[in-house]
Amino acid sequence: MKDQSQKPLSKKFRVEFAEEVFKVAPNLHVGLIAVPQVKNLDKDAEVNALLMHMEQEITNSGLQKESVSEIPTIAAWRKVYSQFGAKPSRYPCAAESLIKRVIEHGSLPRIHTLVNLCNAISLKSRMPIASCDIADVQGLVIRHAEGNEPYLPIGKPEEREFPAPGEIIYADQLGRAHSRRWNWRQSDVVKTTAKSKRMLFTVEAVHEEAKILVEATTFLLLELLGPFTEEGTCDKAFIHGNSRVYEFQM
Repeated sequence: MKDQSQKPLSKKFRVEFAEEVFKVAPNLHVGLIAVPQVKNLDKDAEVNALLMHMEQEITNSGLQKESVSEIPTIAAWRKVYSQFGAKPSRYPCAAESLIKRVIEHGSLPRIHTLVNLCNAISLKSRMPIASCDIADVQGLVIRHAEGNEPYLPIGKPEEREFPAPGEIIYADQLGRAHSRRWNWRQSDVVKTTAKSKRMLFTVEAVHEEAKILVEATTFLLLELLGPFTEEGTCDKAFIHGNSRVYEFQM
């Protein structure tokens, strides 16, 4: 007879930010949320309402495209991008791209419940926030690229690319790149889809007051993920210069 008290063995998922990354971004602070199983992705009415509200806030603010780069959280990312060789005017960080798109078009495309949620919080906080499907990934290291890591562009996985040497990427245990230019784009492998279940969420900032904003935003995101996760199954962690690695039990 099977022992009913036995629990399924948990899987480990390790996230490591290389020390070299903090030389480029000494104020880097990252919030991580690991979700073993998402659910109720069809119940997205509240998420859509939240995203509409955040879009309207951007529109009502009177913010102009040319002044987005002056927002402190965005300006800090632009400086960091320049330091590892990416032109921020050509490759803006994820948050800058979202804000400018709302200013230009009034709204963002509706992609997926969890992506919409991340976009809403990103517009509010002015920070890059991402959802990653980690079903096919056993761990991630954020480091400088060597230049030989295959990257499959989101939506165009057949058009394989390789990051420039020195570019900061999210890399996995197989040496694949799952982002380009840090958080400018993520890979097709980790994109969020209707089939996504095992997820990692990231909240990133590199400005001087990053800790306070990242931690508050991570707790908010964790609360808003409640309807889409099993109670008590999510785990969170914070990465910074004195704590560069965390291993989730998922």
